Amino acid sequence: MRTDQYQHHDYYLVDDLLTTEQKLIRETVRAWVKKELSPIIEDYAQRAEFPKHIVKGLGEIGAFGPNIPAEYGGGGLDEITYGIIMQELERCDSGIRSTASVQGSLVMYPIYKYGSEEQRKKYLPKLAKGEWFGCFGLTEPNHGSNPGGMETTIKEEGDYYILNGAKTWISNAPYADIAVVWAKNEAGKIKGLVVERGMEGFTTPTIHGKWSLRASTTGELVFNNVKVPKENILPNVEGLKGPLGCLSSARYGIAWGAIGAALDCYDTALRYAKERVQFGKPIAQFQLQQKKLAEMITEITKAQLLVWRLGTLKNEGKATPTQISMAKRNSCEIALNIARESRQILGGMGIVGEYPIMRHLMNLETVITYEGTHDIHLLITGHDVTGLNAFH
Repeated sequence: MRTDQYQHHDYYLVDDLLTTEQKLIRETVRAWVKKELSPIIEDYAQRAEFPKHIVKGLGEIGAFGPNIPAEYGGGGLDEITYGIIMQELERCDSGIRSTASVQGSLVMYPIYKYGSEEQRKKYLPKLAKGEWFGCFGLTEPNHGSNPGGMETTIKEEGDYYILNGAKTWISNAPYADIAVVWAKNEAGKIKGLVVERGMEGFTTPTIHGKWSLRASTTGELVFNNVKVPKENILPNVEGLKGPLGCLSSARYGIAWGAIGAALDCYDTALRYAKERVQFGKPIAQFQLQQKKLAEMITEITKAQLLVWRLGTLKNEGKATPTQISMAKRNSCEIALNIARESRQILGGMGIVGEYPIMRHLMNLETVITYEGTHDIHLLITGHDVTGLNAFH
């Protein structure tokens, strides 16, 4: 088992911008990660197995829906605290952060935001505690970056809707108790609905053979004439703004989370460079290695300031989806670059499970693609600054 030696890095004293409560919560989550996750994560990733037993623990530390009001089982915390929690989880593993991010931002958030009071009371407390596990069904085999083209449909029939179609690349799907699914009704309008495990015709086959996010569980959602009660429809939203609103919440968490992976890679590379001796001195004393490390901490620092400002705007209700896209894209890009440079500093040792670098590197190849690809987020910013839509 690997010992987690991570030390916090804060070059511009960004911690001075945080509250005492935010820092205490960070230390609590970090201590849990070091004790419960870090010692086992390499083994689970090597075996491509999800450590399902941690779900209850994630609920206990408040990682599921920390920004959902306490009356529904959430933490009632602010958006910066939510980001901090996601960063600490992804510092260990992007797949584990995905598990929490999906549960909070893509399952609990839409039920809270778009659901009825009855739905909130039924689902949210159990999801917050980790007693129920959830997933989010938007991406389809033929529709990824263009979710508006979805082919999954619902058809009204008495007290039910008949759901048909399929979703793919769905985190948490194989173990999910419920799925928040988006489908088109007979009028072509997109509606959200809660599909429950055990409904006839609903299956969740696992996707095997992943080289990335190997310690998370990914699957499909298949609907074959599934009878979904009308009370399971999310009543307070219609159209793409429903799922896109959820994605903004998830992307915000990724913007913070990916920095955690970058920090872990930097921390590992810095420690290794100080200890590894070649040509009679630590490799950290060579100019090219110092260049790599200096550029890493510079990019991390810029990203830390960017997400802190974004979190402040989100707390004030001012953050826009386009601002969130910029932060998500930036954090993923710098994290992936830092993982690659860190791997080079470690040389051959960078590819073995004794160190976390290669696992982060493979994970980030997925993080830079999901919840909106790198290119799509670039075009979102391009559209925002020019007023001209490249998608049409």
